[in-house]
Amino acid sequence: MSALELRGVWKSRGRQPRAVAALRGVSLAAAPGELVLIEGPSGVGKTTLLAVAAGLLRPDAGEVLLAGRSLMAMGPAAKRTHRARAVGFVFQRSNLLEALTARENVLLMAALARMPRPEAERETGRLLELLGVAHAADRRPGTLSGGEEQRVAVARALVHRPAVVLADEPTGSLDSAAGQAVAESLQALARARGAAVLVATHDPRLAGFATRRLRMLDGRLHDGMG
Repeated sequence: MSALELRGVWKSRGRQPRAVAALRGVSLAAAPGELVLIEGPSGVGKTTLLAVAAGLLRPDAGEVLLAGRSLMAMGPAAKRTHRARAVGFVFQRSNLLEALTARENVLLMAALARMPRPEAERETGRLLELLGVAHAADRRPGTLSGGEEQRVAVARALVHRPAVVLADEPTGSLDSAAGQAVAESLQALARARGAAVLVATHDPRLAGFATRRLRMLDGRLHDGMG
């Protein structure tokens, strides 16, 4: 079963009569353990696709199934609860809270997903170790390198064992070494945790880590990125 499925999704930006179709009949299925790249330049609809996949934006037409459940059939409260448990997010900037340590940032996500505290602490420690940032667990974001920050953000996205991880330009602000470390982390943890990872990017360095590569042009997905 797919962890994430979009069926004929349409989504417009702006208001009529000047609305522009950002997604034009997009269909996509991502299975557990896959890392799928959505490639293309800025402004072609990649971020809109991720927002629709997460239920942050409601499509104008089509269907979104997240962890086997239709987002279209849910009310706002049920959708928020399902998203908190089923989705992990990684952004171009880590968006870590400066007042919290690396460990506390990860634990906060676990609390929002209602993980029992002992389990959350074990999982946080395990992930920080796997991602090579256990040494930074008690440091605040301002004292971390860009690569360390982003790897903590990956831990935060995965701590509650989501079915789907959505990453928007996760390596866009990192140098080569840090970008590779983050890409390797996403790939390895997708396999180990059985999460479907969908990455919107225009970073060619990520190509070798992908299970599949798709290209977005004019609001449509195209295969054959080999």
